[in-house]
Amino acid sequence: MTRTATAATRAEICVVACAEAWRGDGEVLAATAGTVPALGARLARLTFSPALLLTDSEAMLLADPGDPTHVEGWLPYRKHLSLAARGKRHMMMGASQLDRYGNQNISCIGPWERPERQLLGARGAPSNTVNHPVSYWVPRHSARVFVERVDMVSGVGFDRAAEAGPSAARFHGLRRVVTDLAVLDFATADHRMRLASVHPGVEAAHVQERTGFALEVPEEVPTTREPSGEELRLIREVLDPRAARDREVRA
Repeated sequence: MTRTATAATRAEICVVACAEAWRGDGEVLAATAGTVPALGARLARLTFSPALLLTDSEAMLLADPGDPTHVEGWLPYRKHLSLAARGKRHMMMGASQLDRYGNQNISCIGPWERPERQLLGARGAPSNTVNHPVSYWVPRHSARVFVERVDMVSGVGFDRAAEAGPSAARFHGLRRVVTDLAVLDFATADHRMRLASVHPGVEAAHVQERTGFALEVPEEVPTTREPSGEELRLIREVLDPRAARDREVRA
C-alpha cells in the first residue's frame, strides 16, 4: 500500500505507543533503551506528560526554553539510583525473550550450564523490575522473543515477584510491551500477557501466530491510536528529522 506524505508510518505509530507508556506517570524519571522508546519519552514530555524528567545522567543541563528538543538535564548518578530504588523511575527496556508473565531474558540463549549464545548479561534488569515500573520495547515481534519459558530470568515477571513476596512486589509493575505489531499489557486477573491493541493493518491472528504462547485476546481488539498532526510534526521535524526511527522499525 502506498502511503501519502501525511500518513503515519509503522515506526511513528510505535513511537506514539511507547509515549503512551508514560501517560499519567507524573514527575518520574523516564529511562529508555532504543531509538523508538527514546523518541516516545521525548514526545510524551513535549505533549501530555510535561513533568517527566529526562536525563543522560552525565551531561550538563540541556534544557532550553527556546528549543523543544533540549528537554534533558543533568542528574548526579547517586540521585539517579536513589530515584530508581524508590519507584520513581519508569524504564522501557529491551528483551531477547519474554514469557507470558513478563519474565525477561537478556543474558543468554540455551541452558545456563552451557548456553548456545551469550547476550548482554542481566545488567540492571533484576533491580529495575523490582524497584520501579518497567515496560518493554520489541522491534521484531516473533516466537523467538515471545517464548513459553525464558532461558534465564533477567527481569522479574509477575509470577516470580508474587512468589518472592513484598520485598520484590512492593514497587514491581510491568506496564506494557510495545512491538512492531501490537501493544500488549498484563491487565488480566492473573497478570498474563494480553493483546491490548494491534497496529493499523495488523490482524490479531497474525500477532498470535508470532507469539510462542497463548495470548489473552479480548473479543474486540482495538487499533493502536495513530499520531495526531502535531505529534507527527514533532516526530518528523523536531525530534527525529533524520528518521532514525525507520532503521529500527522497517514495516
